[in-house]
Amino acid sequence: MRGWLDDTRTSYDTVALSYAELLRDALAGEPFQRGILALFAELVRAQDAGPVADIGCGPGRITAHLHRAGLDAFGIDLSPVMVDVARRDHPGLRFEVGSMTSLDLADGYLTGLLAWFSLIHVPDDEVPTVLAEFRRVLRPGGVVLLGFHAGDGSRRVTEGYGGRMNVHVHRRPPGRIAAWLRAAGFAVEAEMVHHPAPNVEGGFVFAHR
Repeated sequence: MRGWLDDTRTSYDTVALSYAELLRDALAGEPFQRGILALFAELVRAQDAGPVADIGCGPGRITAHLHRAGLDAFGIDLSPVMVDVARRDHPGLRFEVGSMTSLDLADGYLTGLLAWFSLIHVPDDEVPTVLAEFRRVLRPGGVVLLGFHAGDGSRRVTEGYGGRMNVHVHRRPPGRIAAWLRAAGFAVEAEMVHHPAPNVEGGFVFAHR
């Protein structure tokens, strides 16, 4: 296993329970994020019915939100403990352990794919592999939404969400993410930056296969 994948899995196994508690109700105070997710749901519904994957779903809070929005949503996460927590908190939904670098999904299986702040630990040289997988599992016209920390540069994080971690967090401008998506064969529809607090930027890019 690639070293960064192993570090990411172990880190989120360690903080899964505290992470779930800390972020359980976070969307309630994030109207911009709820609006972005609502737009994603509308774009997916316009492609007719079909499964939607929340890649890097963590404890399943966004998967559940998409389900409540009327989507056939399920979650995939690298961390087995995160998946256990997601199944505990959302017993009616489907969650699987898996890696975004090699998804156990058939070609063209998905109508929509969400990676909600889960690309932030992927090194630059691994991003093309991930985006190629995203394109493979989406059907023609399928919608992808990527959410990430906007900006530039990387830093190593050794503590977070109430526990010890060992991950790198990568910040990227939306234009760079959009360029990578185009290189992977996607048509980019929108690039957005949200400023929820001073010196904090969230990036969002919509595209379709």
